[in-house]
Amino acid sequence: MTTTTACVQSGSFLTLHYRMAGPAGDLINTFADKPATLTLGTGELSPALEARLLGLSEGSRATFELPAGAAFGERHPDKLQWLARPLLDAMSEADQPYALGDVVQFPSPDGQGRFAGSVQRFRADAGGAAVLFDFNHPLAGQPVTFEVHVIGVL
Repeated sequence: MTTTTACVQSGSFLTLHYRMAGPAGDLINTFADKPATLTLGTGELSPALEARLLGLSEGSRATFELPAGAAFGERHPDKLQWLARPLLDAMSEADQPYALGDVVQFPSPDGQGRFAGSVQRFRADAGGAAVLFDFNHPLAGQPVTFEVHVIGVL
């Protein structure tokens, strides 16, 4: 009896450990905790990272070095946006405290999903209080190391 090892393909359901790191270190690392589960093609990973997984078999370990901008695109200045405090209060608890670097989840305009922005600066002037958010991916425009251990493929 021959056993075939399943290989990752589009639509595969995966159990894996993975690490994503930029120049400042790890952004995500599941190796010290429970493995992640995800379905390829649903947007849980960027298309560039998913492409690196295609063809890997169960039990595979691999490390990929992606050049600046390849994993999450380039940084876009238009994704830096000031949000007025009254709007923030309407979308979350009123007077929610924010600190530099906090990652805040926002509802998508269609109400079907969520997206995140990181706090960059604060402003309180004649125009009122506001918070500057960066809606770029934290690793946009940076080189990325992507390390994986594929545990299971369905």
